[in-house]
Amino acid sequence: MTLSPTFEAIRMAPKVLLHDHLDGGLRPQTVVELAKEVNYRGLPTYDADDLATWFTQNAEGTDLDKYLEAFHHTTALMQTPEALARVAQEAAQDLAADGVVYAEVRFAPELHLEGRLNLNEVVEAVLAGFAAGSTKHPITVVTLLGAMRTAANSTEIAELALRYRDAGVGGFDIAGPEAGFPPSRHMDAFQLVQRANFHTTIHAGEGFGLPSIWEALQWCNADRLGHGVRIVDDITIGENGEPQLGRLAAFIRDKRIPLEMCPTSNVHTGICPSIELHPIKLLADLKFRVTVNTDNRLMSNTSLSHEFHELVQAFNYGWNEIEWFNINAAKSAFWPFEKRYDLINNVLLPGFAAIREREQDQLNIGETNRNLDAGQGLEKNDATEI
Repeated sequence: MTLSPTFEAIRMAPKVLLHDHLDGGLRPQTVVELAKEVNYRGLPTYDADDLATWFTQNAEGTDLDKYLEAFHHTTALMQTPEALARVAQEAAQDLAADGVVYAEVRFAPELHLEGRLNLNEVVEAVLAGFAAGSTKHPITVVTLLGAMRTAANSTEIAELALRYRDAGVGGFDIAGPEAGFPPSRHMDAFQLVQRANFHTTIHAGEGFGLPSIWEALQWCNADRLGHGVRIVDDITIGENGEPQLGRLAAFIRDKRIPLEMCPTSNVHTGICPSIELHPIKLLADLKFRVTVNTDNRLMSNTSLSHEFHELVQAFNYGWNEIEWFNINAAKSAFWPFEKRYDLINNVLLPGFAAIREREQDQLNIGETNRNLDAGQGLEKNDATEI
């Protein structure tokens, strides 16, 4: 007998997060306060609770393009060094409070130039915020710099990422609408990163299908796939009921290419109808390198603990599965090998071992109490019979 992991127990477990957007994770109260500071009048409400509800309702049951519109509000408020540093600091604090011990948080520097900052100043403000938010908490935050696939700045952003690779930037990404904006439009940027022996992840297989994934891997040599959920389109169920992998799906599994999966976000953007019907279970059962992520904590009203708890409820997952997902993430992090090795062997494995030990203690106590109750019942019955 085992206990089903509760939300609170999951929150206390050490976790690794690879796909989280800085401009999608603001606290609602911070959005309100930053808006008032700069007299921003674009918000639908200035009550923090109502605003949180609005962001989530705006995200639910829509498509990816509509989902992304909410970012116009958050990025508009992140145009000063102080605002950028505050949002980054609070992100680190919130993730640490959720039990995340290692996080990669991404953002697009080119979206934060309306306040007369230059790209270097944007990055430095965010890095300072992450450092401040991590100081008193057991968390490491690495940032990924993303270029907007709808723009033509990707080479400049790639150069920026390389410039700060030793200061806290761990990799390069492209984001934004997939349809009509394939990864191959940004080949110069990806080749620059590859020649510098740096890391890349690409949003692919979220709002568009297999061609986007194929280009990300075979043209741009992505180390990881952001989302990648549409790889399920290359898996069929044979007459015997067994899954059959196409060549692209088999390549991804064989090469152990990590999938940065974001279940709640995928439901909100209409990619999957529900958590229960999300292909994450099929892909995990087939032993793809699956990781679990938040994507946008504000828009989806989520946390990494919430994502795992949703999977527990949908698929009856236990601690073994939660541990497996987190070890997958640690193995796939854009972090030096020795640090990943230490994270797995000295943080994750001991942390989950302690959880199992506490669970066993609870089961033992419960069994002891049941035995005592049964014994008391027999004594009462014996006394009645006498």
